[in-house]
Amino acid sequence: MRGLPQAGPRDKAPFMPRYALQVEYDGAPFYGWQRQKELPSVQGAIEDALAKLEPRAHTIAAAGRTDAGVHAMAQVAHCDMERDWKPFRLWEALNYHLKPAPVAIVDCVKVDDDFHARFSALERHYLFRILCRRPPATHQQGYVWQIKNQLDVEAMQEAANRLLGEHDFTTFRSTICQARTPVKTLDRLTISRVETPHGTEVHFDVRARSFLHNQVRSFVGTLERVGSGTLTPDDVQAALEARDRAACGPVCPPHGLYLAHVTYPEPPFA
Repeated sequence: MRGLPQAGPRDKAPFMPRYALQVEYDGAPFYGWQRQKELPSVQGAIEDALAKLEPRAHTIAAAGRTDAGVHAMAQVAHCDMERDWKPFRLWEALNYHLKPAPVAIVDCVKVDDDFHARFSALERHYLFRILCRRPPATHQQGYVWQIKNQLDVEAMQEAANRLLGEHDFTTFRSTICQARTPVKTLDRLTISRVETPHGTEVHFDVRARSFLHNQVRSFVGTLERVGSGTLTPDDVQAALEARDRAACGPVCPPHGLYLAHVTYPEPPFA
């Protein structure tokens, strides 16, 4: 998706205190994180709230530009303010002006001028949730990808292990991805079975310094086919080595995906 330019590490005017924001949101009503003309976005909602506090144009930057429908438990953004706000007051005021949007600032701290939510990040951690049950989801609807059959988690993990490390991930990259290279290093892809009051869930813990567009959803959609018995771990290995988008399995829907955590050299939040 195209949007307006993001704040870079040297775009900050002098003498403006910088704040890191930990942001939680339901991605369902938004066209993704990134601000877009005349379409609702998480970035736009927060910048509009900031403009209520300091009436001017605001441009914030985030650790990850989540797609339409993707949720966040702990997105990290930063903003530069003219006033020297007490973090708690800024936090409270932003939450007041964000209502009724499903966006919450869950923490706010003052950070050094060289902190950048995107460029300072060492690792992004995503969680994907699949709910395995036949009855329609009620309380979990919109927050999990529901399938009717149980999955072979062990076979999925065997296939996932083939994806770890540095690879050319062209197969698992959207055709509209704007990254300069398809070569990325996948640090972790752990799959676990979790019993909940609503039924069995399968969770994907996916971590890397950075990701290609639709990479996590491409992984999950392909690995679900392994769990269902349509593909084998060897098929996933062959798909990776093909470096061909046509070899990828189906891309799973966005509503089971969460940006769960962002790691920094010096964690801004307690």
